[in-house]
Amino acid sequence: MGRAVPDQRPVVLVVEDESLVRLSAIDTVQAAGFEPIAAADADEAIRILESRNDIRAVFTDVQMPGSMDGLRLARLVRDRWPPVALIVTSGQTDIMETDLPQGGRFYESRMILLKSRRLFGNSSFDRLFVA
Repeated sequence: MGRAVPDQRPVVLVVEDESLVRLSAIDTVQAAGFEPIAAADADEAIRILESRNDIRAVFTDVQMPGSMDGLRLARLVRDRWPPVALIVTSGQTDIMETDLPQGGRFYESRMILLKSRRLFGNSSFDRLFVA
């Protein structure tokens, strides 16, 4: 069984191969009141999921190098960790809801902040939209 980290904030695993995009996503997740954890590819994400039991959501890009893309990762997460929320995003590819595992959501990169707040049911994302 994985370990839990003593932090009160919900944990979001950010899976993104492009380092600048990953850093931006981490900053956004953290500013929204969540505890971000980063993975550069699906294999690293799986190792993290296997070692922890406190991850509430996986936020993954579709197109990634390595053994699997974000869609395959989302399907694997749904099979092995059913309670974990799935957010799949891409700035380059449109995905149909039928391509996602049950409960998974696809959002274009520009819409991800607003939709993530709704998916998580957490108003802390609202801070990002207050002028």
